[in-house]
Amino acid sequence: MQLNFKAKFALPIAFVCSLLFLQPAFAIDDGLIIKTSDFDVGKTLDRLGIALERNGIKVFARVDHAKGAKSVDLELMPNSVLIFGNPKLGTPLMTANPAIGLDLPLKAVAWQEKDGTVKLAYTDPNWLAARYGITDREKVFMKMTGALKKFTDMAVTKGALPKK
Repeated sequence: MQLNFKAKFALPIAFVCSLLFLQPAFAIDDGLIIKTSDFDVGKTLDRLGIALERNGIKVFARVDHAKGAKSVDLELMPNSVLIFGNPKLGTPLMTANPAIGLDLPLKAVAWQEKDGTVKLAYTDPNWLAARYGITDREKVFMKMTGALKKFTDMAVTKGALPKK
């Protein structure tokens, strides 16, 4: 039985098209952990910076994207990034795979939604381990995961920041 050209390719084309509509179900996790903050963008990152520095983690920089947008006469809701890290944790990861330097030092971004809600996001360290194929530094990634959860919770939730 000979299939004509249309019949021969109709099923494969229909299958590929159906995958386009199903893509969200197959989407790879983007590795982001996003939390809602009780504070505005500035205070959220201030609190995160305090929690980090009180625990010996260096804050390298803060980037105000909204200010940058304003400098070129564009508008952007409040949006800032805090760049931070600990060479004692990051260096062993870079010796395992130097490309992880793209994601180190770590970053957290806070932004204000149109409805006024403020979000804080950072990359899950376990996602970084998978992305860079680092399988022999589990303790480092576990420490980073716990610290990021603890410090970002402090940043977004009302309550006193613990003293060192």
